[in-house]
Amino acid sequence: MIKSVLITGANAGLGKESARQLAQKSSIEKIYLGCRNPQKAKLAKQGLEELTARDIFEVLPIDVSNLTSVRKAVALLPEPVDALIMNAGGTGGKKFQKHTQDGVTQIFAVNLLGHAVLAEELIKAGKLQQVALYAGSEAARGVKEMGMKRPELKTSSVDEFVSICNGAFYADTKDATVPYGPLKYMAALWMSAMARQHSAIRFITMSPGATTGTEGFNTLSPVRQYLMKGMMQVMLWLGKVHRVEVGAQRYVDGLFNSAYQNGGFYASKQGLTGAVGEQGVLFKDINNESFQDNAYQAIQRFIK
Repeated sequence: MIKSVLITGANAGLGKESARQLAQKSSIEKIYLGCRNPQKAKLAKQGLEELTARDIFEVLPIDVSNLTSVRKAVALLPEPVDALIMNAGGTGGKKFQKHTQDGVTQIFAVNLLGHAVLAEELIKAGKLQQVALYAGSEAARGVKEMGMKRPELKTSSVDEFVSICNGAFYADTKDATVPYGPLKYMAALWMSAMARQHSAIRFITMSPGATTGTEGFNTLSPVRQYLMKGMMQVMLWLGKVHRVEVGAQRYVDGLFNSAYQNGGFYASKQGLTGAVGEQGVLFKDINNESFQDNAYQAIQRFIK
């Protein structure tokens, strides 16, 4: 039974909403809000306590783009958690291609490397007991309906995955959406590799789908934020996306529904909303164990 959960990026959007929904379950006794900004974290905690009438929320300072911060957060976590929701992410800011001190791009650090270190450090410390859920994306297998191309790798070698980590794969692109699909694809592969290495923990990649109210666009320029959020509202009216409550419910279902199998990648069967299905059916490379291991090894180069 899941009694405690740690959620990254929990001060707003999908992270905060999933915390609210989890608090509605009587079995949940503690929810750690992993947040980078102390003031926003404090407000989120207060808001959740008012919304749920429960005093079960605790702030855990963490910046997933900074590995020192990630390791410190694991050390500060006072007790093991039953479940982890790796929700934090986004487009990496205006300088999304800038390298961090660990040698990866900012967008890769905030979406994948920090979470890879978080999951592995929690396991090493005996602080993750049952389920690890990563916020995937339909972009990982491409979405024809939305004009999103499928990630195209030539060899899927360790070195090619390394080029996704350090940004060489994308040359000098100035569009933050270009690296997003390949890195989310790589994340799904990494999760599947972790599932085979740590069979006692269930690893699930679950896309929240395209949601309104998400914080993912907030690192774009003001003009692009306006355009993207306006487009999302139009798509909501057309039934092409869904509200943040639906996306967060996917997270909750992923944690509690054992039908979602260890190592699986689940997202919309078509487009960016609607029924959820296993993505390996749509993009067979997702289930290739050799590719999964190569993605894992590429990440390890930057952790070690």
